[in-house]
Order: sequence, then structure tokens, then C-alpha cells
Amino acid sequence: MDATQIDRPYTVAERIGPLVRRVLARNPSPFTYTGTQTYIVGEAGEVAVIDPGPDEPEHIAALVEAIGNDRVVAICCTHTHRDHSPAAAPLSAITGAPIVGCAPLVLDDDGPRADASFDAGYAPDRVLHDNETLRGDGWTLRAIATPGHTSNHLCFALEETGALFTGDHVMGWSTSVVSPPDGDMSDYMASLARLYEREQDVVYYPAHGAEVTKPRQLVRGMIGHRRQRERQILRQIESGHTRIADMVPLMYKGVDERLWPAAGRSVLAHLIDLEKRGITVRHDDNWSLAAAN
Repeated sequence: MDATQIDRPYTVAERIGPLVRRVLARNPSPFTYTGTQTYIVGEAGEVAVIDPGPDEPEHIAALVEAIGNDRVVAICCTHTHRDHSPAAAPLSAITGAPIVGCAPLVLDDDGPRADASFDAGYAPDRVLHDNETLRGDGWTLRAIATPGHTSNHLCFALEETGALFTGDHVMGWSTSVVSPPDGDMSDYMASLARLYEREQDVVYYPAHGAEVTKPRQLVRGMIGHRRQRERQILRQIESGHTRIADMVPLMYKGVDERLWPAAGRSVLAHLIDLEKRGITVRHDDNWSLAAAN
């Protein structure tokens, strides 16, 4: 089903778990599914906002209403694609809360995702590094560095409940786009392996799509899926399909063609990873297997 046709409670705060409420922004697309999900962590008193989302007045007003009289300790961003972080600045101006989380990142994105250009205006008051924590009344958030989708991507672990806010790194509805030059498949796979080792996480709350209640099972499947894609790419090259534009229609049959350009970026990320490992060689727009293979 087209995500834009799914009836979801936009701009309404839903309690979805202990210490966690969710407000869905009205920005559905083939890349954001039903929209960006902003999370409010904490009960009455002190709260944190995770992935404030796009700078849309309706969404910001809904967040302000949901926060009510609570004090916002921090506005946290998992990464700086423009469907995640632009609302941080106006929400900070309204609440007085600091912007805390991923490092700023500004670079040209030659990928096809209109929603995924970087937020050049993102200016954190504090950058959280791997394993650093934020605390409020009754809750602790720990930053988990998960580069790959972007080089500055963080997840946030809610230590009191075993919830992990996964941004775009892991989503239940789709795999993440890894788009060079900033997206890196080697880093992405290492980050997936790191999350798989975290047995303490019992539920994932992604920025897009439903919560993931069997997180390690999903991550194991995602690692397997990426390895399968890698094998597909090598078979394509062996069959004489050496250009990404020729590989994608064959590899992504049945997938919405609007997603093919983004799929091509992930294929490129795989090829770059294979090149680093000495398995493939680039010749302008064409790829071949390394001589030893």
C-alpha cells in the first residue's frame, strides 16, 4: 500500500511504551513511509525530544502541545537529513532547550533523495560522542555511534526500558539507503554488527515505520540481506552487466521504479565496499571483478 494512503494520527502524541510518546509529522513519501516520527522521552517533569523532524509549523505546534509544561532537557538528533533535524532550531527557540546529539555535517549530496539532502543549518549546542549520556527525571539516554547511513548517525538507548531509538539506521518497513559519498557500506555493516551484539535492546523505535519488537532477529536478517545483495552484484558483473544502471532493473524487479535511483546509490555503496576489499575494480561507469577473482 502507498504510505501516503495510510490513515495515521498525524500531529497527535501517542504513548507507545514506558517513558515514550510519539508524534508523527505529515511528510509521508516513498522514502519516509508514513512520515518522520518524533519521540518524546520522559514523564511529567523533564523530557527529551528525539528527531524533531522537518521544519513544518503544524508538526512543531503539535510537539509544543505534547510537551506542555514539561521542561525539555535536550533536543536530540540522530543525523542531519532534512526530514530529521530542521525543526530542532525553532523548537529550541520556543522551549529554550539545547540541541544535543549528532555532529554537524554539511556536504553536497548527489543522491536522488529529495528528502535526504543535509540540513546545512543544523548547529548543535553539544555533540554527543559514542557512549556519552543524557539524563532527566527517571530516564537516561546513551548515544550509540552507528555510522553508515550517514557518517554522523547516532542511535539513542533508553537504558531504563531497553528501548533503542534507531533513526534511519534500522527501520522495520524498509532497509536504509546508503548513499556515497557520505554513506558508507563498510561502516553500515559494522554498525549493524554492533547493534546485533547488544542483547539489552528489547525494542527499536525507528524514525519511520512501526516499532521493532524482535530487534536482533531483524538485524540478523538485514545483515543477511546485504550479503545477498553483494552476491547479486557479483553475479551481475559475471554476467556482463557492468554498469549500475543495467544492474538495478534486474536486481530490483517488483520494486517501485521511483526507488530505483536510491537503490542505485546503495549498489554503488556495495561496489565501493567491494573495491576496498580488493574484489571489484572501477573503470569510470563500469565495474569488473579484480583479477584474482
